[in-house]
Amino acid sequence: MNAEHPDATNAAVIGVGNMGRHHARVYGELPDVNLVGVYDADGERAREVAADNGTAAMEMDALLEAADVASVVVPTQFHADIARDCIDSGVDVLVEKPFVDDLQVGRELLDRADEAGVTIQVGHVERFNPAVRALADIVADLDVIAVEAHRLGPPPEGRGVDESAVLDLMIHDVDVVLAMLGETPENVAARGVKNNQYATATLEFGDGTVASLTASRVTQQRVRTLSITAEDCRVNVDYIDRSVEIHRHSLPEYIEDNGDVRYRHESIVERPTVETGEPLKNELGSFVTAATTDAEPVVSGEDGLRVLEVVQRIDDAAADDRPEPEVTAR
Repeated sequence: MNAEHPDATNAAVIGVGNMGRHHARVYGELPDVNLVGVYDADGERAREVAADNGTAAMEMDALLEAADVASVVVPTQFHADIARDCIDSGVDVLVEKPFVDDLQVGRELLDRADEAGVTIQVGHVERFNPAVRALADIVADLDVIAVEAHRLGPPPEGRGVDESAVLDLMIHDVDVVLAMLGETPENVAARGVKNNQYATATLEFGDGTVASLTASRVTQQRVRTLSITAEDCRVNVDYIDRSVEIHRHSLPEYIEDNGDVRYRHESIVERPTVETGEPLKNELGSFVTAATTDAEPVVSGEDGLRVLEVVQRIDDAAADDRPEPEVTAR
């Protein structure tokens, strides 16, 4: 935990499971932030994480009394109630994705926060991946035709996941695509199998751009990639390696080699410099800055609702598109 000083921002973490304990660690590492305490429904786990981070396990009321900002890292069905408690206590809040499970409830939370002067940020951490940050500058100069994303892998060990792969995994790529293109898709088509543990979606935008997204929790290889096809290049992003490659082609030519004529067409690959840094640390640092300066968060509550509306359309379409099983005579 950082040493306390009068100007430190007091941070709290509500829910210290697999992801929440990383929030606690990062708050303890941020300059000018004091991890004032943590809360979890599992008291033993809260005490363990508190001890690991040099802070206290506290009851909810006392924690909100002590905190200036808080991360809500609990199952989605509890997001709204806890976020509401934070707002009513005047605590700026980062709510992990998905923001809520009901769009109308989310809208009511944003109105409540606006009236109370409370900042809400939604935890779409890929927006803070250094590779995605580098991509933003590149895309500004491109005429994008299509986007393709793959987010595949088995479920993480020790973490139970009730949500579909659309709501748990694809939601990251939907957020990145919507932020990159600056608009909401006009049409959504999707298919899913294994109760949407594997799903594909096609998003069509008003300017003709198409995004094809795949998410899987049943694939025995971890893949996190995004590719952009533009008029004059293809851009590949690897979220895991935090790398960006821009593929451009040189002019084709015919060359003579020992009397034989060969065709050559070489690609030019550019590898822009990508800054280092942990995405979660970038995210929480950005949140604290927005909260303490009354600035607009990088990922606002409005962004969270916009993404939620799209992924719910995808999830519903994927579920509805499952064909009825064929019945054959014996």
